Amino acid sequence: MSATSDMEQRTAARPRTVPLTGMRGAIARNMEQGWSVPRVAQSIEADVTALQDLRAAAGEGERSSLTAYVLRAVALCLREHPRLNARLPDREIEVMDDINLGLAVSLGEGLMVPVLRNADRKSTAELAAEARALAEGVRTGTLSPGSYQRGTFTVTSLAGTAIDSFTPILNAPQVAILGVTRVTAKPVARGNAVAVAPMMGLHLVFDHRAVDGYPAALFLGALKHRLETAEGL
Repeated sequence: MSATSDMEQRTAARPRTVPLTGMRGAIARNMEQGWSVPRVAQSIEADVTALQDLRAAAGEGERSSLTAYVLRAVALCLREHPRLNARLPDREIEVMDDINLGLAVSLGEGLMVPVLRNADRKSTAELAAEARALAEGVRTGTLSPGSYQRGTFTVTSLAGTAIDSFTPILNAPQVAILGVTRVTAKPVARGNAVAVAPMMGLHLVFDHRAVDGYPAALFLGALKHRLETAEGL
């Protein structure tokens, strides 16, 4: 083999590099900050039969996504469990009055998190419309910098994938994030009988400096109850 062809082979074998600058660099810094937090993960499953019935009863043009129902349920549960609607920017916990939900939107080159402000004051239909508009704005690059600021809690979804469980990284300085996974048909006990029900995975990660395991579990249990009963949705 000639020296020239050997050099050509080595040149061709070099990996393509992606510099940690711009959006990818910002994501890397945020992930490193979130990873350094003493975090705990909890998971639960919710039977979404009631939500599917609610969606089926709506008109074709009025049907909201399951994600919109989750956003509404999360916002209402945060009213009752405000310690998870908080930020920890330095050495003190800021329990926030406004419930501003960050919604993770995936792009080819990264992940952006626009914010639905005052989410607890909006209906499921309003949240669905705003979430669609924000996602479109992320993909077209038309959102203002303010659209990504002042979030108090984040929801991220892998429901469109084959993943059943994951532990999302905190969107620091927020103290909690909820991951949502796909709905799958599973056997469940109902009284003394076994039935098959559509089950959604809910995966909470929280900053243990700000929230202990028991109150976090109460929040996750309340979220499961609200999704299963469609109360207030």
